[in-house]
Amino acid sequence: MVGIVMFHPRFIVAFILSNYLVCLLATAARNGGFTFELIRQDSLNTPFYNANKYYPNVPQSQISAYKSHHLMKVSIGTPPVDIYGIADTGSDLVWTQCVPCDGCYNQTNPMFDPQKSSTYSDISCQSEQCHLIDTGTCSPQNLCGYTYGYGSGSITQGVMAKEKVTVTSTSGKTVSFDLAFGCGHNNTGTFNEQEMGIIGLGGGSVSLVSQLGSTLGSKFSQCLLPFGTDPNIAGKVSFGNGSEVVGNGVVSTPLVAKEDKTPYFVTLEGISVGQTYVPFNFSGKVSKGNMFLDSGTPPTLLPQNFYDRLVAEVQKQISMDPIKDDPDLETQLCYRTEINLHDKAPILTVHFEGADVLLTPMHTFIPPKDGAYCFGMQSFGNIDIGIYGNFAQANYLIGFDRETMRVSFKLTDCSKQ
Repeated sequence: MVGIVMFHPRFIVAFILSNYLVCLLATAARNGGFTFELIRQDSLNTPFYNANKYYPNVPQSQISAYKSHHLMKVSIGTPPVDIYGIADTGSDLVWTQCVPCDGCYNQTNPMFDPQKSSTYSDISCQSEQCHLIDTGTCSPQNLCGYTYGYGSGSITQGVMAKEKVTVTSTSGKTVSFDLAFGCGHNNTGTFNEQEMGIIGLGGGSVSLVSQLGSTLGSKFSQCLLPFGTDPNIAGKVSFGNGSEVVGNGVVSTPLVAKEDKTPYFVTLEGISVGQTYVPFNFSGKVSKGNMFLDSGTPPTLLPQNFYDRLVAEVQKQISMDPIKDDPDLETQLCYRTEINLHDKAPILTVHFEGADVLLTPMHTFIPPKDGAYCFGMQSFGNIDIGIYGNFAQANYLIGFDRETMRVSFKLTDCSKQ
């Protein structure tokens, strides 16, 4: 039996051969002939690809928006204890507050108690896992200590340990694996009471993604919910084979390898405000890897010169006077309005290398207080690199694939993903 579906000038031929569906992608040649590419049924390039069919147990974690961060749920220990940590593609270490914790911030949920878990074990100074973190130190008890800092000024200190981590899968079954993580005993910074630590999803060797990579594959995808979404609504973070972002509407841009392995560097060429293009640089030439994606940073941060030109164009296209007399809003571009500014603000198009990503006013104007909407991009000072923050990543299924070295975007309702 042969089934054929044709599209011109590019068409697909599908047929059954020995109970296997084989796809031929055919492209019209200039001389009137065709060139064919044989593609397996389970290839990501075929329109018949179904991740759930080939990878029915893809590990997943729930992720919910809380204030300006996204809390990812994992369970650690035996018996398992639920941990809600900030999902952070801009850092590597996975850590949570542990008892005893004399120098810690307040949190609503109980802190993790290592003595109540039968699978907890300290990591010694001689262990290879102790050397995964650059700031590892050795205590008199031969325990691997660490100090880890963030750009916000937050710091965690504690000991590196090994523990069983459990998440669910797409089939509903639980998936468990061993993880080197930080048991934080002294943690300070800009944390709120719901944040029990940070789950590092960066590209460094100690991150959750890297530690799972040898087993599941060095890839993952995330779907972040918009700012202000009910915390009881959850998106998903998926890991390994089957987490790829595929289908209609997907755009992809190359990952740029640099000496610093943690950030996911991409190349930003410019941003269009409505139909007006604002280049990253006046010359139009940009350095590869001039931007990185960071789910742990809320606003998008841009070099001062680029930001000034961009915000001037945004302001030009909004027929309202910005707020100038509110000290709480400092120097941000904000508008005071009782109606939703999302009806008045322009669409922005972020031009990554090979990928255009549309940002609606939901992405670009955030209500920090009643009656005010502020531009979700800010100046990063006089530097030549930017950070693509989580406001702009909302309602996009974003795939990070370190095997193919690409980041993919697909506009998605993350509450239904």
